[in-house]
Amino acid sequence: MPDQPPKRLAVICTIYRYLSHAQHFTDRFLVGYPCGGHWHRPNMKVVSLYADQSPEGDQSRARAQEFGFEVYPSIAETLRCGGDALAVDGILVIGEHGEYPNNEKGQKQYPRYEMFKQCVEVFEQDGRSVPIYNDKNLSYSFEKGLEMVADAKRLDFPVLAGSSLPVTWRLPDLELPLGCEIDEALMVGVGGSDAMDYHALEAMQCMIERRKGGETGVKAVEMIEGDAVWEAGKQGRYASDLLVSALSRSDSPQGYTIDDGRTQDLVGTGELPRLVKKPAAYFIEHRDGLKTTLLMLNGAVSDYCFAARLKDHPNLQSTQFFLSPTPPVTYSACLVAKIEEMFKTGRSPIPVERTLTVCGILDHCLTSRQQSGVRIETPDHRVQYQAPESSQHCRD
Repeated sequence: MPDQPPKRLAVICTIYRYLSHAQHFTDRFLVGYPCGGHWHRPNMKVVSLYADQSPEGDQSRARAQEFGFEVYPSIAETLRCGGDALAVDGILVIGEHGEYPNNEKGQKQYPRYEMFKQCVEVFEQDGRSVPIYNDKNLSYSFEKGLEMVADAKRLDFPVLAGSSLPVTWRLPDLELPLGCEIDEALMVGVGGSDAMDYHALEAMQCMIERRKGGETGVKAVEMIEGDAVWEAGKQGRYASDLLVSALSRSDSPQGYTIDDGRTQDLVGTGELPRLVKKPAAYFIEHRDGLKTTLLMLNGAVSDYCFAARLKDHPNLQSTQFFLSPTPPVTYSACLVAKIEEMFKTGRSPIPVERTLTVCGILDHCLTSRQQSGVRIETPDHRVQYQAPESSQHCRD
């Protein structure tokens, strides 16, 4: 209702500068965002902010001065707005970008878990909880991710987590039938680990979670790199027709298409090994028997594309997860709309277990890579959930 007072929001971030995730999301709550063909201004007000680092180009204090909120030196003060009790209605935890060390598996140790736990501590001390949006992965550690979700259930507050890919536009607008039977699925992604492979894994998860029985957990994973990826394809560990179908959705094939404009079958012509110098394959075996594959193919395409074979369906199903240009990264507005919905309703439209599932898959896959590509059994990965009735992605 227009006469309702605005929801008060706190932002907890690693850094706030041009094109950081904190800037993408917070700015949309400050000035609005495009939605359904019009400009939408949320009935919400950023009232406080904490930034863990202030590198060159920091925008936090300039934004605070322009929009009239405070920047505080600690998370507890940010949530209490300098007072002695929780004083906000929703929290954005945006632990992405900034200078943080890598662990032995090459994972950037963003302090998402630590920031989340400090919010939980305030909830426990003040006897009240509010919704939290946790940007992207829950944590680089599956164990920490499990604890974060357990905290949310224990204190009964909603958490929306993850990236923009599951909610961006799809080309074509593909939604797998809820309760469908999937024989095999494959995802093509680009970028480095463990930043962009997370995006690709979550995009694939938002599709396969719609299968009959929902998600039941992960039995084992394996991650290989280099020429072993092409050899695995020859051995049939992933289906070449699924790879062709996924790549056919790409708008950015490299090689001859760039050189002289010709169309090309990257798989059939054998171009992939020439274009992709460091391929990586992530093999995931789910507890219900479904086997899925992520192929990271830097150098071949610049898109994120998915393909699946459904039981008793004559045609392969495939789509591209559309990423609009930078700036203004319009696809992030699709995710802001879901965050706003959670803050308004007190319910997350997307199950946090999706992000938790991917958190475990990626953590275990990087353990496999660290151990030279061995198969890793995952008895701790028993995350179970059902997909929402609607895929929740943008359609207008």
